[in-house]
Amino acid sequence: MIILSSAKISDKHRERLRDQFPGETFIFCANMDEAKQDIGRADILITFGEDLTAELIDEAVQLQWIMVLSAGIDQMPFAAIEARGILVTNARGIHKVPMAEYAISMLLQVLRQQKQLIKNEAEQVWDRSVRMQELTEKTLVIAGTGAIGQEVARLAKAFRMTVYGISRSGSPVEHVDWSVTHDEMERVLPEADLVVSVVPSTPETKNFFTYKHFQLLPDHAIFLNMGRGDAVCEDDLIKALNERAIAHAVLDVFKEEPLPETHPFWQMDNVTVTPHLSGVSPHYQRRALAIFEENLKLYLEGRHDYVNKVDVSRGY
Repeated sequence: MIILSSAKISDKHRERLRDQFPGETFIFCANMDEAKQDIGRADILITFGEDLTAELIDEAVQLQWIMVLSAGIDQMPFAAIEARGILVTNARGIHKVPMAEYAISMLLQVLRQQKQLIKNEAEQVWDRSVRMQELTEKTLVIAGTGAIGQEVARLAKAFRMTVYGISRSGSPVEHVDWSVTHDEMERVLPEADLVVSVVPSTPETKNFFTYKHFQLLPDHAIFLNMGRGDAVCEDDLIKALNERAIAHAVLDVFKEEPLPETHPFWQMDNVTVTPHLSGVSPHYQRRALAIFEENLKLYLEGRHDYVNKVDVSRGY
């Protein structure tokens, strides 16, 4: 069996895979341009997902399984994949530690006025009138209560926060005090001091947050988006921020990336922009490949209870 990787994998992880599965043939490439010469004979493809096209799926005549080393898979050619009946798994859940830490750290930075303090330090300004706030005992609304949202909720409990969770099903999850459905979201937003969005990119979540939602929030609320940029109507968010309907937005994802230099977010004093790095971690590849290794063992045993199997008809 031939396992082809278009994702650049470190030497130590290549050696581990070969040692773990000596009976399989691994072809490791730095990118899809290099990998496509072998795609026609690959049984399994390891990829980051964004390098796949419907044309490549057509060329991959032996392909049975695609392992995506990321959680975001919205750019993949699912119609072509579904037509072929190809199995897709991803690395959902591996981002929960760095992204939850990012969320808590950024909320703390806003409440503890970190940007202003750093500016004051650079300018040698001693100003003890900077208005400090606490994270403890705030009310947090988390949109998207998967692995990442649940880890944010777990950390929030260290600050004795009240946590609402918003999901498609509204099913109860650990560390969340109350779970509601998308349709019930407007009921809980007026109680929120903080909103963290980690919703995926699906047809249901396009412009998930609009002006009416920002209006429902208290004017002291902080909105943080680290899920997908298209979950927020950016024009509506800009309007709400300009009107001071909410206090601050922390944004790690955007509809267009890199964020254009002329975009208003760069110049707004009540916006913190970060370059889509909330999920970055030195342990990323190790965690993603651990899921692949577990699934490869199941695959070779002829089992079908895969970790993170993707519903290709729905795209997640």
